[in-house]
Amino acid sequence: MPDPLTLLLVALAALVSLFMAWVIGAGSAGATPFAPAVGANAISVLRAAFVVGLLAFLGAAVQGASISAAVGRGLVHGVTLSPMAAVVVLLLAGGLMAVGIATGIPIATAFTVTGAVIGIGLALGGTPAWAKYQQVGAVWLLTPVVGGGVAYGLARILSREWMPERLSIPLLAGLVGGVVANVELTLFAPPGESGSLATLVGSWLATAVPTFGLERLLVTALAVVAATLVVGLDVRRDETGAMNRFLLALGSLVAFSAGGSQVGLAVGPLLPLFDAVAVPLTAVLVGGGVGILIGAWTGAPRMIKSLSQDYSSLGPRRAISALIPSFLIAQVAVLLGVPVSFNEIVVSAIVGSGMAITGGAGVSRRKLLRTVGAWIGSFVLAFGIGFGLYSGLEAL
Repeated sequence: MPDPLTLLLVALAALVSLFMAWVIGAGSAGATPFAPAVGANAISVLRAAFVVGLLAFLGAAVQGASISAAVGRGLVHGVTLSPMAAVVVLLLAGGLMAVGIATGIPIATAFTVTGAVIGIGLALGGTPAWAKYQQVGAVWLLTPVVGGGVAYGLARILSREWMPERLSIPLLAGLVGGVVANVELTLFAPPGESGSLATLVGSWLATAVPTFGLERLLVTALAVVAATLVVGLDVRRDETGAMNRFLLALGSLVAFSAGGSQVGLAVGPLLPLFDAVAVPLTAVLVGGGVGILIGAWTGAPRMIKSLSQDYSSLGPRRAISALIPSFLIAQVAVLLGVPVSFNEIVVSAIVGSGMAITGGAGVSRRKLLRTVGAWIGSFVLAFGIGFGLYSGLEAL
């Protein structure tokens, strides 16, 4: 049985983590997934906040383990964050995020939490996890290039007369369907592991018919064909309505991915503490998901409006072009266990698609530069304050 002081620290840490989850839900996880859909007038701001909260909660519960472990144990070697250090990490990062929400500036949650964890961990005597930093840095630097580039290419294709919506939308749906079939979830594997729908169905298929080791590929191909046919039939019945429904489906996938990624930023620093009192990881993830859900319902509408209207005016084609790379990058980050900013992902994709259709005329360069400055500044500030604060405490 843990001593009373430990239990008190656990309770305090849980409250701080819940606050951080609320901030994430009100900001990055709650605002960015449906911002392009709102900008394209496919869904209202309030309805988007409601739906994204539910989907982010589900993503947190079934896909949040990898990034939680990376944030809690993989950013600094040789030390474990003390309970008080973990509380300070979340208060510092959450405070910076709250400033972003109040001002309408989309500060990146991943940058603030990562900076705070590394700064405090190094001040406590830890050694840098250089291999992880290289991986994280590569994802952060490549996100605007890859996300913006893919969004630009898709927007150019969708705007061409030789690629009508009745052909392009089903093909894109097939691509997304193949990826969805291979998304790793805890639902499709034994406890403590993750697996994909393609792996699960493929194992059943292999017991019934000869597959020659290609069962996962076969299931993926079936998912591609099924998604292409379903959306293709929908497009033939109602082209405009089908495009909006596909757009909302993409927003839902991004919202789910946001929950799976961002919950780790709220609960990851506390994993060593919760391990000490035998709190199951699933319970920790569900608790973080609840905080994100409440944040999305109560605080996300302001940020959704900011992203969907202030950066540029979006149409359905441009919004689809932005959401597809957002979903793909988010799932790659979850697979690698890299904390990633959904603000960075979606804003880069919005700008990329805007450059293809409007030549950049609809993109607010001032807003964009202000946002990039906020991202960089939040990491530097979180790292500097965290390192300086704990270095001073160690000296005393």
